[in-house]
Amino acid sequence: MHTTMLHVAIVLLQSFYIIGMVGLALYGLQAFWLTILFLQQQWRSQAAAVPAAVGPLTTWPQVTIQLPIYNEWHVIERLMDACAALDYPLDRLQIQVLDDSTDQTTAIALRRAEYWQRQGVDMTVIQRAVRQGFKAGALAYALPLAKGEFIAIFDADFVPPHDFLQCTMPHFQTEEGATIGFIQSRWGHLNAAYSPLTRSQALALDGHFVIEQNGRQAAGYPFGFNGSGGIWRRACIEDAAVGGWQADTLCEDLDLSYRAQLAGWRPYFLNQIESPAEIPPQLIAFKRQQFRWAKGSVQTLRKLGRQVWQSDWSLFMRFTALIHLGNYLIHPLLLMMLLVSLPLLLLGQNPGPHLVWLSFASFGPPLLYAVAQVVLHRQRWWRQWCYLPLLTLMGTGLCFSNTLAVWQGWRTQGGVFLRTPKFSVETAADGWRRSSYRLPLDAKMIGELLLLIYALCTVAVAVANHQWAMGAFLAIYAGGFALMIVVGLWQAWPQRPQPQSSAQQPSASHPVAT
Repeated sequence: MHTTMLHVAIVLLQSFYIIGMVGLALYGLQAFWLTILFLQQQWRSQAAAVPAAVGPLTTWPQVTIQLPIYNEWHVIERLMDACAALDYPLDRLQIQVLDDSTDQTTAIALRRAEYWQRQGVDMTVIQRAVRQGFKAGALAYALPLAKGEFIAIFDADFVPPHDFLQCTMPHFQTEEGATIGFIQSRWGHLNAAYSPLTRSQALALDGHFVIEQNGRQAAGYPFGFNGSGGIWRRACIEDAAVGGWQADTLCEDLDLSYRAQLAGWRPYFLNQIESPAEIPPQLIAFKRQQFRWAKGSVQTLRKLGRQVWQSDWSLFMRFTALIHLGNYLIHPLLLMMLLVSLPLLLLGQNPGPHLVWLSFASFGPPLLYAVAQVVLHRQRWWRQWCYLPLLTLMGTGLCFSNTLAVWQGWRTQGGVFLRTPKFSVETAADGWRRSSYRLPLDAKMIGELLLLIYALCTVAVAVANHQWAMGAFLAIYAGGFALMIVVGLWQAWPQRPQPQSSAQQPSASHPVAT
């Protein structure tokens, strides 16, 4: 009896381990496949006798720019000024500042809007009595007040280039553009070189936009609106089959974009148009951002998964769409593989040989990031790509936090939209650690500490059993959790009081009334 139960336990543990390994391999193969699709698109473009081109605007449609903000006094002026400076006829441009703030951001926004109104810019600050629905609620609330037939959206940390509308709007006016529901531009980075942490995040974002978004578009697969740095056709948002902005997920952008594509509207991604934004310099802020994205994307999968599977898309398109919506499921799989490794090792099993198959698929993400950097920085691509080991540790260290997010997303709708703080950090001289927006340590660090101890014990058992490949693989977990704890504690360490810099206080040219 005891032998039978032991055998059953071993089989179950091995099954869990193999499920996790297959999931990771699928993720790696997806990265490899999207890279191939992107390269094929590049080769076709270079082989074309006449390069694809879009002419200038023939008419000037009315455009409304919506700026959803909540407590953003470090960056609100920068954003409003950049939008007011866009190269577009003033009589065809409206700017709505959707302000749900509870601090001095509101006073700064009102003063800056009044300044631009005197310059002839149609800029208004819209406030709600209740912050219901968070960002989705703010966008839905302001839409009836919008004049534009096209709605551009920028989050608080963005600085749109002056020719953004000149470069994007013509694509709506082509013959194929009549069915385009939204256009997404590539995110750039205002502070990629600020620290190794921001460089690693930039590497991940470049891979997502340059390769994943481009690859999905090249193959005709569905993809998501990224929430900022893009333009919606108002008729698409208001289409009864689409349903407008909805707040039952924390990824209202991904939700709306998939509902639009299910209703027959087309997405369009412009890699050549860059919308610079600020990367979170604080690790805990990055974790919060990833938590929201993980929870929201799983909520979208739960909400729309059946509709996607029952749609008239091809079988392969439906399959890739579900993988896209379920990308963050990789984190529970990562955590599961760690948790079952120790009992397997203690029971005399060797999961190491399975890693041989995983190693082939693991070439996908490094290749994806390398190609993205070659496209963006042909002569110095390796300088950013060399941060891949740190990005790997960060991704592994996030598996506990993001597993909690996936669990919450699978069980609940909506939730509290926890903002990612912005500090107006662009150079090494800019500070953020004395800002009132700096996040404190969170309770998840206790779980990460316990998992660090668990991972170290598992590495020790693997090494004691001379299972070197397994030990090396498990060491990545230990390094990831150690990174979360050490950097989190270091960045949360109290700072000596000093006079506030421009990154910690409102602009002197627009002081806050008291």
